[in-house]
Amino acid sequence: MQITFLGTSSGVPTRGRNVSSVALRLPQRAELWLFDCGEGTQHQLLRSDLKSSQLSRIFITHMHGDHIFGLMGLLASCGLAGNVARVDIYGPPGLNEYIQAASRYSHTHFSYPIKVHAIRPGVIYEDNEFTVSCGLLHHRIPAFGYRLAEKDRAGRFDVEKAKALQIPPGRIYGQLKRGETVTLADGRVINGTELCGPTEIGRKIAYCTDTVYCEGAVELAQDADVLIHEATFAHQDADMAFQRLHSTSTMAAQTALVAKAHRLIMTHFSPRYAPGNSLELKDLLQEARAIFPNTDMAYDFMTYDVPRRRELELTEVSV
Repeated sequence: MQITFLGTSSGVPTRGRNVSSVALRLPQRAELWLFDCGEGTQHQLLRSDLKSSQLSRIFITHMHGDHIFGLMGLLASCGLAGNVARVDIYGPPGLNEYIQAASRYSHTHFSYPIKVHAIRPGVIYEDNEFTVSCGLLHHRIPAFGYRLAEKDRAGRFDVEKAKALQIPPGRIYGQLKRGETVTLADGRVINGTELCGPTEIGRKIAYCTDTVYCEGAVELAQDADVLIHEATFAHQDADMAFQRLHSTSTMAAQTALVAKAHRLIMTHFSPRYAPGNSLELKDLLQEARAIFPNTDMAYDFMTYDVPRRRELELTEVSV
C-alpha cells in the first residue's frame, strides 16, 4: 500500500503545490484508488510513476471545487485512452448530478462503465481484502472523511513443519494457510493456526479533509497506521479556522493524539504560509510535532509506503 500525494494546497494551486488529491496504489491487485480529484490531478498523474490505466475507485470528500474540478477531465481522458475497465466513484449526494450535467453540457460520452455511489456514514465498500467506511466531518457543506481498513490475515504458513507432520500438499495446505482445522485421511485433526506465524494485522488509513476538529475525524482515525489530515492554518490563525471550518496544525495533531494514530501526515495548506512570509509551513510542522511528534508534512509527489505492524515494530526495536 503506497500513498502518493498529488496535490497538497488548499483552495487554489500554487507554483509548487496542486490542489487536493491523494492516490493509493495497491500493487498486489494492480489497482489505483484516488481520494479527491482537484483541478489538474490528471496532469499530476502524468508527472508521477502511477498508471491511470489502473484507476478503479475514486472517493470524494465534498463538493467544493478544489476537490472535484479535476474529476471530469480525468474521466474523459481515461475514456479517450481506452485503457480503463470501470471506475466506481463514491461521494456526497449531488456528485452524480454534477457528473451527469458536466457530461451533458460538454457532450462527453464515456467508453467504459462509471458507477456513482451516494454515500452515508458507515461501510461503503468491502471485498475480501479491504473495508472502506466513511463518516461525517464538520465543514461548511456536507463533507465526509474516509477510513480504509485492510483485513487481518493468517501469519506465514510453515511448509517445512507441515512436511515434517507428513501432511500431503494440495488443497489441504490452502485450508491450513487460512487457519482452518482439517481432518486428514488417517484421522489426525490439524489446527491450521498451529502451522502459521502470528496474525498479520491489517493496515489502516484515515483521510480527513475538509474539517475543523471534530469527533467524526477522531473516530475514523482510531488506531490508524497513518492519518492524512488537513492543516490549512497555523495555530495563531485559529479564529480564521473556526470561521471557515478548517483545521489548524494543532487540531490535526490533537486528532492524531486522541485517536492513538501511529503517524500523522498533514496536507491542504493555505498559500499564506509561503516561504518568506512571517509564518511558514515549517512553523506549522513544529506546532504539530509539539503535540504529536510522529508528524510529517506532505508535499506534491511525496510517497509513503504504509508498513505492516510487524515491520513497524521491528523498525522501532532496531532504532
